[in-house]
Amino acid sequence: MIYIINDSQDPYFNLASEEYIMNTFHVDEKYLMLWQNQPSIIIGKHQNTIEEINNEFVQENNIAVVRRLSGGGAVYHDLGNLNFTFIVKASDNSLDFDFKKFTEPVITALNRMGIPAEFNSRNDLSIEGKKFSGNAQYIRKGKCLHHGTLLFNTNLDHLEMALRVSSDKIESKGIKSIRSRVTNIYPYIKKTCSIEEFKNLLYDQFCLINEEIQSIYFSENDIKKIEELANSKYRTWEWNYGESPFFTIKKSHRFEFGKVEAWLDVNQGIIRQCKFYGDFFGREDKADIEKLLVGSRYERNDIAFRLRNVQIGSYFHGLNTEQLIKLLIS
Repeated sequence: MIYIINDSQDPYFNLASEEYIMNTFHVDEKYLMLWQNQPSIIIGKHQNTIEEINNEFVQENNIAVVRRLSGGGAVYHDLGNLNFTFIVKASDNSLDFDFKKFTEPVITALNRMGIPAEFNSRNDLSIEGKKFSGNAQYIRKGKCLHHGTLLFNTNLDHLEMALRVSSDKIESKGIKSIRSRVTNIYPYIKKTCSIEEFKNLLYDQFCLINEEIQSIYFSENDIKKIEELANSKYRTWEWNYGESPFFTIKKSHRFEFGKVEAWLDVNQGIIRQCKFYGDFFGREDKADIEKLLVGSRYERNDIAFRLRNVQIGSYFHGLNTEQLIKLLIS
């Protein structure tokens, strides 16, 4: 495994660095990166940004908003949070998102430090029933990127204020607020330590769990290319916000695997625009389905005909064609 030492705290650079590694580093190697961001909200690839953030609070507190490559929900980062990224060769024979494969070494490392961490639900890690880590994956061109948060000593009040969580998600979790279902790791550590010391302890545990780890830094050329990508993509309004869609119909449902929203502009019975949002995961680009449905009559048979040869689960992991049709026309 290759450990990439990245001391940047710039969320735009750090998100760009993940894509750069995916696009340019050798596919047969395994990569690990531990990194931090200045206060920021990291939006899931498929989310409608303005629906996920408390825009007034974000602007007043100079919180960066950056969209990532992977699906899933929005997360809050600050310097009390530590992020981890694994990038490995993707499995060729599975469409599944295997979160346990990547979170097990994290749980093992934390358990060895005396922290009672465990895997909880589809992509969360928890301590005594409270979430301290959210995880997401992106699979493309033979590589799998898995990244997650570790709330070490995050400002949980800012976390709650910065994010807007829909009432259906709160109800589905049986909780009253974000604040009541999250925790920091720090109270569970047996001896006082800084987040930098925690990062080093975590790295030491990874060394015990994994085969030999080689440490590297980004080269000057790597940094130049990452900055170019950050400027052309991750620092742009188009990537992070995009246009709010015009719609006449909005459909939404929270499934076991996550929330799917369909925003449709239907005129004279024809779908003129179609956008999907949510905290779901998918291997393929949802834009394929959006384009496929434009021009369809807004009725079951025509929609079903257009989707007849599509493996819907590749775009919305856990969803089938009938469920999507029902969502669109119910």
